[in-house]
Order: sequence, then C-alpha cells, then structure tokens
Amino acid sequence: MSDPRRRTTWTSPLRVRRAPDWERQAPTWREARPTVIAAALKRAAARPSGNWYVAGASRETGARPRPYGRTIAGTEVVLWRAEDGTLRSGPGECPHLGAPLRDSRVVCGTLLCHWHGLALDGGPFAGWEPYPVHDDGVLVWVRLDAAGGETPLERPAVPVRPAPGDAVDAVFTAVGRCEPEDVVANRLDPWHGSWFHPYAFVGLKVVATPEDSGDDAFAVDVSFRVSGRLMVPVRAVFTAPGPRTVVMHITDGEGSGSVVETHATPLTAPGAPNPRTAVVEAVVAASDRRGFALARAVAPALRPLMRRTAGRLWRDDLAYAERRWALRSTGRFPGRASAPHGQAGEGPQDP
Repeated sequence: MSDPRRRTTWTSPLRVRRAPDWERQAPTWREARPTVIAAALKRAAARPSGNWYVAGASRETGARPRPYGRTIAGTEVVLWRAEDGTLRSGPGECPHLGAPLRDSRVVCGTLLCHWHGLALDGGPFAGWEPYPVHDDGVLVWVRLDAAGGETPLERPAVPVRPAPGDAVDAVFTAVGRCEPEDVVANRLDPWHGSWFHPYAFVGLKVVATPEDSGDDAFAVDVSFRVSGRLMVPVRAVFTAPGPRTVVMHITDGEGSGSVVETHATPLTAPGAPNPRTAVVEAVVAASDRRGFALARAVAPALRPLMRRTAGRLWRDDLAYAERRWALRSTGRFPGRASAPHGQAGEGPQDP
C-alpha cells in the first residue's frame, strides 16, 4: 500500500486510455487453460470450511422486530439479535408445530413464534438446538455441521480486510441455478474480464497464475472503466481460501488494500435436481487519499451504487455459472469438470 506521507500533491486516480474495439482486443482463450482453472478449483474445494456458510450481510440482521431467515444447504435457518446486539441463530422451524420462524417477531431480544407465541431466547428448547453463528462486522456466518460434514472449526476463515474505520463496505446478493463450484470457477477464470465485461474492464492481462505465482494466486493487471476513455488501472490478486470463497485484493494502484469477497452459499441440499446458490459479495473499499474521508461520511448513499455495480457484473457472471452447471449436468462441459452431485447424465430444465 502506498504511504500517504509521500503524497505531497494531489494526483488524479484517473487515466485516459483508448480501449481497442471489442473484437480487436487480444484473444485470451489460449491462456485460459481449462486444466489451470480446474486445478485451482480442486485445490479450493480441498480446503476446510469448518462447516461455516455465509448467510448474508451483517446489516440485514440488525436491530429490528423481524428475524432474518434463509435456507442454506437445504436447512431452514433463522437469525435475530438479542437486546445487547448479540446474534442468535437456529433451525427455522418452530419446535412446537413447525411454523416458519422467519415470519415471526423479535420482542426484547426474544423470538416469538407468530402461530402460538412460543418464545425462544437462543438457547436449547424442546429439541430446538441453536447453531453457532459469527458476525464479522460485514457478513454473518452460520455453522451447519450436519450439512457441511467436515470437522467443525470454532470460527470461519474471514479474509483480511481494511480496518473498519478506514473503509466503506457494501454487500450484494443474487441467486442462480447452479452449484457453488460454478460460482467459484467463474472467479478463478480472470481471463474473461475484458471480453465478457467490456463495460467494466479494459486491457485485462493475467500476469501470474497459481502455477508460477508460488502463493496459489492469480495476479491481474486491469483498468476499471469509469466513463468513456477514463480508466483506473490497478493490480488485483485472486485467491480461494476455501471451497466456497474467492477473494480479490487490490495490491497496487488506486484503492490499494481494498477487497472484494465472493461467497457462494448453497441454498438447496447436495444432490438437488435443481440446485440454487446465493452469491454473497462483500466489497470493502479503502483508499489513502484524504478525500476518502468524505466517502466514508456518505457511505449510506454510496452503498446502493456499489451494489448496483456488483449487480451488473453478476448478471453476466451468474449466466456464466448457470451455463457451466447446465453443461456439467449432461457431461458436456469441455473442461472435464466433475458432474454435479447426483446429476450425472440428467438433462437440465430451462432456467
């Protein structure tokens, strides 16, 4: 990260660059070798998750009269906060008659079932057992040992981020018809950036792959398109610290130290004929420019813009992931990736 003490005069982060016509840019298909992507995906899948799944944004489970509910890996989960702000979590079905607790209310930190008024304070009750939960300040994680099937870990592996007081964060969520590995595979293919997202990226060049980086990472030089010929050049490094997570760190250029975390949370149980996966992407932006203090001050206004930018990219990238799953489900994927759980030989239905 650059030293702010060295910055004696203001310099613009923008650069003027003439981008080639879309069809005239250098092809990347030779460099985007299926074996390289598949090997990185295999290594990511082998890393332990400790059965931790990202449930959503920390702000979505803030102090409010309604709990937050989500189905993860086929398991209904409900989350709410106690009076002191402590996060609570457990099965989404009421232990009395199975009411959906996500539709209930929180009163003085206690979850009250809206069917018959059964009260849950987050502790065990009549067979209802709480789930371990972790709030890292940006995202909320839930540990589901029965669904994950791994050796449990006390805490999830939260990526290194800028200090909260020095950053602006936003969380975007979208759902696609695919499995988590299809989302992760999309992120482990950086070569598609300038071709698939020409409105956002210009001149993308992969300068290091896991095979030659020594730290199992993809390093990319790319310019983010701001408007027309105005660009912001950066170096970004992609790593996969777990089977359902890919992290991009800006290591050089404007916003050095900023992080984009992509978490793929399965909504359906393993082997579901129509799998659905939630993409939960956290953007944690930082800058050593003096003016960034203003960005932090107006963070509530910036977050919708940050989510909109992520949403435009994921509209395309979910199509990529869904296409990949559709091909895998019929054994036609050129990269020879594994077939979906329990899906070998089954044809996909229209999304």
